[in-house]
Amino acid sequence: MLTQADRPWRRNEASVDLRVRLTPKGGRDSVDGLTTSQDGPAIKARVRAAPEDGEANAALVELIADWLDIPKRVVTLSAGHKSRIKMIAIAADTAITEQRLQSKLTALTAQPAQRTEKR
Repeated sequence: MLTQADRPWRRNEASVDLRVRLTPKGGRDSVDGLTTSQDGPAIKARVRAAPEDGEANAALVELIADWLDIPKRVVTLSAGHKSRIKMIAIAADTAITEQRLQSKLTALTAQPAQRTEKR
């Protein structure tokens, strides 16, 4: 189980903000685990899309929605539009979102060879 300090997200009143380190043109769309950024823990994600015209950002939003099995309309890029470190706002039930994040990340850190890919 991830401790509060190891979590790449923070809970707000209406959303959960998720820190992600994105690798565009990464060969596949996947969530690969956790890493540490200068701002704290972050999810490592990669997308096939190039960082042009917001394509990589749009692919990241879709990847996170699919990974958490939530509607794409509740996932938005809130910061880091031109940076590798991004903040994703998830405007869904915060308790359920945190449970899903905890479950997904616990599975990723328990089995580092396992990846979640979108095909």
